[in-house]
Amino acid sequence: MDFSPFYLSFKLAFISTLILLVFCVPLAYFLSRVSFTGKSVIEAIISLPLVLPPSVLGFYILVFLSPYSAIGSFFEEHFGIRLVFNFTGLVIASCIYSLPFMFAPLLGAFNSLPKNIIEASYTLGKGRITTMLKIALPNIKPSLLNAIIISFAHTLGEFGVVLIIGGSLSRETKVASIAIYEATEMLDFTTAHIYSGIMLAISFFVLFCVYFLTKKMKKD
Repeated sequence: MDFSPFYLSFKLAFISTLILLVFCVPLAYFLSRVSFTGKSVIEAIISLPLVLPPSVLGFYILVFLSPYSAIGSFFEEHFGIRLVFNFTGLVIASCIYSLPFMFAPLLGAFNSLPKNIIEASYTLGKGRITTMLKIALPNIKPSLLNAIIISFAHTLGEFGVVLIIGGSLSRETKVASIAIYEATEMLDFTTAHIYSGIMLAISFFVLFCVYFLTKKMKKD
């Protein structure tokens, strides 16, 4: 049994979730505090992966990151980095695909914060970054935890987008979901059962953590 697909899946989920956390916290906080023309357009664009078929999203990401596109050719010519059919491409695709799963809970939580808490912090001379880190974030711990865990779990289970962007290169882009698909396609049901059973256990554990920790935080 080759368990490298699970190592790749966890590595991909960890890196993608970390990047999304750093990117989405300030973005969600900013959008929750301001109102301007075009705000709804930005929120709709961020939420597109929720409704777009993975094949459509994966195709367009492949087009934009391929060596024949402006972005892909720039990175390959100047940095020697090819953005498709490698782990780097998987990270980029996963961040785009899982973006709304991190962004939406954070935006909702920031929107639900009482305005007087934020205004009081500003009145005391605290800057926006300090207010966000020391006032806003501690008050949305359950939503923050949910966003992190759900984004991590969602990345673990990705299939369509990662298959289009990364293919199935052993120990490079062959994540757990692709390994299950290939085992089933080759009628290797024993391997498929083992891989699927592991993913089922992981998914259950993730959901259990979400419900248990959220309930515990609300009590505290």
